[in-house]
Amino acid sequence: MDQDAIIQYTTDTFTGVKVLRPADGPGAGDTFFYYDPQQNIDLTHSFPFATMVTKDYAGFDTTSHLDRPGVFRLNIGVSRGAFQTLFGYLPTAFSAKSAEYDFAALDRLLPHPTYAVQSWVCALNPSAVTFETVKPLLAEAYSRAVSRHERGQTTRD
Repeated sequence: MDQDAIIQYTTDTFTGVKVLRPADGPGAGDTFFYYDPQQNIDLTHSFPFATMVTKDYAGFDTTSHLDRPGVFRLNIGVSRGAFQTLFGYLPTAFSAKSAEYDFAALDRLLPHPTYAVQSWVCALNPSAVTFETVKPLLAEAYSRAVSRHERGQTTRD
């Protein structure tokens, strides 16, 4: 699947989604998915439920080697329980397990190389088959964003 297909799926499937794609600045080329039913959330104080990143961030996040042509990483914030179901351990144990993963591998569901301890998962260039596995994770992340919004909490929990 390409980035546009993922954006289309997300906006067609979930109501109240705001997609932010900065044209310039540090996030240029990346995509951020927010729950924003009124389309008026102050995004500087909000946290996305999913993102797509198209480049490495030197000194911070380079293990996916996103500098390869056409490579992007879909990132999804899931619950601790979902993370444990997927990987067999809680996110807090990620540092002891991180060496087991090739974070540059395409089309594999993985813990996020930087944000796994916050229950984030990722896939580089997910195929249609892998995206079927991702769909319920996006649904959970979206539901969590809706719950935060309903509680009046727009930042991550």
